[in-house]
Amino acid sequence: MQLSIRLGAMMFFQYMIFAVWWIPLAAYLANMGLSRNLTALILSSMAFGSVVSPMVGMLADRYFRGQYVLAFSNFMMAVMLLLAAITSNPIALFVFLLIAMLFYMPTWALTSSISMHHVSSDNFAQIRVFGTIGWIFAGVFSAINSGWLGKDFDGTQLPFYYGAALSLLASATNLTLPDTPPAGKGEKSSLIDIMGFRSITMLRDRNFAIFIAIFILSMIPFTMYWSYFSEYLADRGYRFITITMSTGQMLEIFILLSVPFFIKRFGLRNAMVVGLAALVIRYVALYLAGDSAALGFVLVGAGVHGLIFGYFHVGGQIFADRKAPDSLKSQAQGLMFFITFAVGLLMGNFICGWIIRMFSEDSATGTLYQWDAIWGITALMSLAVLILFLLFFRKENHETT
Repeated sequence: MQLSIRLGAMMFFQYMIFAVWWIPLAAYLANMGLSRNLTALILSSMAFGSVVSPMVGMLADRYFRGQYVLAFSNFMMAVMLLLAAITSNPIALFVFLLIAMLFYMPTWALTSSISMHHVSSDNFAQIRVFGTIGWIFAGVFSAINSGWLGKDFDGTQLPFYYGAALSLLASATNLTLPDTPPAGKGEKSSLIDIMGFRSITMLRDRNFAIFIAIFILSMIPFTMYWSYFSEYLADRGYRFITITMSTGQMLEIFILLSVPFFIKRFGLRNAMVVGLAALVIRYVALYLAGDSAALGFVLVGAGVHGLIFGYFHVGGQIFADRKAPDSLKSQAQGLMFFITFAVGLLMGNFICGWIIRMFSEDSATGTLYQWDAIWGITALMSLAVLILFLLFFRKENHETT
């Protein structure tokens, strides 16, 4: 029980320190009046940061204890977020957030690896759910400032200050984590090991290679919500953006707890099918919400996030862990986050940014968006990804259903 509490606290802080400033970031950039390309570039700092995830995974696999790597990463995150909070220069903001993401993004794979070192991958979702709780809890800071203190929060620099303080707290608690020594310590290292890409050899497996390709494609429609949904809500006059987007995470708590039971009963492939089907449902709902941003459909679009993330994304992490040998566990998780957020999110930010640019125009009163067209195109992309998965991804031999 004590082990689960410590690992759960790790997840809680790790996701809260990101959600508190990332969710309202697009609205903040819009308030700064940045160009569409510069906005996409800053939002892509997350993708650029994910490039080093396999390398950090290699450090944890071969050289350093996982909890120390995590603590140092969070400390550096705190420093960069503080600098981001005090600058008004968009280029400096991009640089600070880029460095912050170089330290932060590998921590998602690292926390997954640390957890699965101490508990079985089948029980991982029960630890990961605390990250979702932390993500939801980040909305409390928006409520406190906007509601109780009467100060604007979403769309301002305040979230960076909160993120910096929480990162320091997370760094301190990381030092109390159970010892996670490098499993591959002493093994010979080549250049590919130093770069953290030994896990690429897993692509020799046809099913794993197909999964990676489809996962990358899925990130393109996924990014429209991940990076630009706050801009949609801000444009439509929503004030409590962080809280609105957190409705999906509230349901995600219960959904994540159901993942192990669903996988055991129906198989990992079927779990990921459910996640991709939910992705389609999200954008159909937002298409129906359209330019009026009808609250009911908006809540459906946000509410299915738990199914998308819990069944497809966490399912993908479990799939990678099952495929990876012990000496590549951390690198395999790093590879997952590399293809998700470095390759997929980077593509998604610019493709989705281009779609928004095609269906919006500047006017004397501000930017005019055609949100029904934007969400309609994204729904069709999601449907195409689901069809590809059904056609080409095979059930693993060890699955009985």
